[in-house]
Amino acid sequence: MAQLEGMRERTVVVNSMSKTYSVTGWRVGYVLAPADVTGAVRKVHDFLTVGAAAPLQRAGAYALRMPPEYYEGLRREYERRRDMLLPALEEVGFKVFRPDGAYYVMTDIGRFGFRDDVEFTRHLIQEVGVACVPGSSFYSRPELGARQVRFCFCKKDETLEAAADRLRKLQSY
Repeated sequence: MAQLEGMRERTVVVNSMSKTYSVTGWRVGYVLAPADVTGAVRKVHDFLTVGAAAPLQRAGAYALRMPPEYYEGLRREYERRRDMLLPALEEVGFKVFRPDGAYYVMTDIGRFGFRDDVEFTRHLIQEVGVACVPGSSFYSRPELGARQVRFCFCKKDETLEAAADRLRKLQSY
């Protein structure tokens, strides 16, 4: 957006290091904004959050200087892992919503006969040995996500293969 004519001075970019650099627990991010906006952004940040530790900020600054090849490799790896997990989910009966730019996939659980996503998620963890996130946790109106769960595929191949094997237990539903 900021690259469009006349938009640079009207655009605020908010981003984090979490997913692109595989540091979700660090809670390090950044804001790009016109100079007259950054003062307000800093005030909001000071009152709402605690600053990230200096070494994490330095690591974030280093990461932002990664060459384009890093991002291309990351994209290829996520696509490969996505393409590894999606067929396994479809094979056992999930309706899959194929992501184009994420490291997780949302699925419909309607065919499994559970009351809602939370009940299904508990069952999956306790009886199948695979963790996922209830879809309702991503909606301001939880009932809109009550038939969905989210699976993450930014895992090692062995982890994805083990999950696919365990998920086959669902074929009897």
